[in-house]
Parts: sequence; structure tokens; C-alpha cells
Amino acid sequence: MKIVAVLYPGGPSAKDTPELLGCAENALGLREMVEARGHELVALTDPGAGLDAHLADANVVVATPFWPAYITKERIEKAPNLQLLLTAGVGSDHFDLAAAAEHNVTVAEITGSNVVSVAEHVVMQMLALVRNYILAYNEVIGGGWDIGKIASRSHDLEDKTIGILGMGRIGQRVAARLKPFDVHTYYFDSRRLTTAEEQVLGARYSGFNALVSSADVLSINMPLTPATQELFNRELLYSMKKGAYLVNTARGRIVETDALVEVMEAGHLAGYAGDVWYPQPAPAEHPWRKMPNHAMTPHVSGTTLEAQKRYADGVRDCLINFFDGRPIDRDYIIVEGGRVTSPSYSYAYET
Repeated sequence: MKIVAVLYPGGPSAKDTPELLGCAENALGLREMVEARGHELVALTDPGAGLDAHLADANVVVATPFWPAYITKERIEKAPNLQLLLTAGVGSDHFDLAAAAEHNVTVAEITGSNVVSVAEHVVMQMLALVRNYILAYNEVIGGGWDIGKIASRSHDLEDKTIGILGMGRIGQRVAARLKPFDVHTYYFDSRRLTTAEEQVLGARYSGFNALVSSADVLSINMPLTPATQELFNRELLYSMKKGAYLVNTARGRIVETDALVEVMEAGHLAGYAGDVWYPQPAPAEHPWRKMPNHAMTPHVSGTTLEAQKRYADGVRDCLINFFDGRPIDRDYIIVEGGRVTSPSYSYAYET
């Protein structure tokens, strides 16, 4: 059996940091286990032609959302032995789920492995935007001391209206981490929380359009589906409160690329942050790299060393069950038996 893992290049850090499990050099810590069971593990960093060279006889493909292998319908059709697609992390939109279901390929991801890491990243980027941290940092690097320039765009987070779009595992943790800041938190989701849950999190339900138009800071924490792809188009972005901030750690394609650049250059939004792009890795000429007032990072929010341990352990468990003919943990399953089973990927997002 052949397992192909498409992972990011670790470089010199890989040898000195064995905890850097998500890189190709350390291969999620799987090599010894896989080879001891008589199977082949191929770990590579090329999600293009390098991957294509192995598809014909691959039984399993593993990829991370941070360095995604886009497994399209055409690629699935070129992989007659493919039985399992595994996301080392959370978010399997880099796999064509409909094609996987059509060809009876199981898709699984390591649900919950990165929720703490992403929630912390969201709050960090909110603060970076609202407190104008990036400009302040660059002022230091550049040898300057222009207090007025920095302070003219710096605010307290306290008393601001925070909107959370998507109140799942990550959205709830964002709300919990924001409570000590004494903010006014509202959320929108396809499922409303119970009154008790809302009280614990300090969050109140809002309609979608009302939340988008009223939030001082808006966090996108919902999955990429056909209904949410480019949901934040030019019209919706301009419907946001002038001077608001937008943080997107969900998926890059939820926000329309060129429309965001236009809105940022027009000064309608005070700032944009996140760590998700399309495509990934983002090319050097990606327009978001140079738009004003952003605090973007590469897709690293969910791949702290602790998160890498969690998703590597989850992938190991999935593979062991797969090798032994046992069911994969139900919480991990996205596609099985010819159909999409996860509600996160199958529901229609109503605004």
C-alpha cells in the first residue's frame, strides 16, 4: 500500500526541531509506523507534478491545509487505487468532495486539532489591527519614533462591537478569549446556541446582515462551501461599517480577492488580517501582499508545534484503523460511502 503525504518544506529547522512534524522531512512522524507494517510512505513538498507522478498507484493521499494538495476531480480519476484522502489539520476544501464521493473515496480530517491555535491567532490579529501594531513595529525597524502617526490609528479593543461569523469550535473559543476585554460580542451561525451557552460565552445572536454592517471588528470562522465562496464580495465589503476591521482565518476564497484590494485602497476598512489565501502558497505577486493596512501572515494559525502534535497523532490513528480494516473516528469523517456526511460542508449558508 502506498501513502503519499504532501507537506511543507521544513528546511534547516526540520533536523533541529523534531517537533516540526508537519514538514516533509519529518513526515508527521509516520515513517517508522508505516514501513513497519510493510507499506510505502512518500513524503514530498511538490503539490504539482511531483504529486502527479505518484497518483497512479497511491492508495492514500495526506495533505495539510497550510501547504495544500488540490485534489481535483481530474486527479481523482487518475488515481484508480485511491481509497482515502486525509487532511492533516482541519478544512478539506482542497479536496473535491463531490468527486471523492462519486468515486467512493473516503475523506477525513483531524477535527478539533487546531481550534485553540486558530482562536489565539484570531485574537492576536484583532489586537494587531486595532492597536496599529504593524505600523508601530515597522517604525522601530525603520529607526523612527513618530508617535503621532501610530497613535492616530490606534484604539482600545474595550467596548468595541465584535462580530463572529461561524460559532463552531473556533468561534466559541474566540468569544471566550474576548470576554476579559469587555467587548460586545455578537455572532451569526446556521445554528443558534442555547441561552446558557450564550451566557457562558458572553455572546448574543444577530442576523447576518445586521452583524456585518454594525461590527467594529468582524471575524470569519465559517467553512468554505459553494454557498460561502466569495460571500464577501464588493457589495458586502462596502456594507461593512466604515473604519471596521476584518479578520479571516477561515479560507481565502470566502473573500473576493480583487474586491478586497479595492475596498482597502479606498480606505473603507481600517484593516484586514488573516492567514488564509487563494491559492496557497500565495504567489509573490498576490495583490493582498501589497494592499494597505493589512496584517496578513502565511497560513500558520493552526500549525503551532502543539497543533502539529495533535494532527499528526490524529493522522496516525486514522491510518492505523485504515490498515487494520477498522472504522475511522466518526468525528473525523467528511465523505464516506459515496456521500458527504459532515454538516459543515453540506449545509447551505443562509444569510
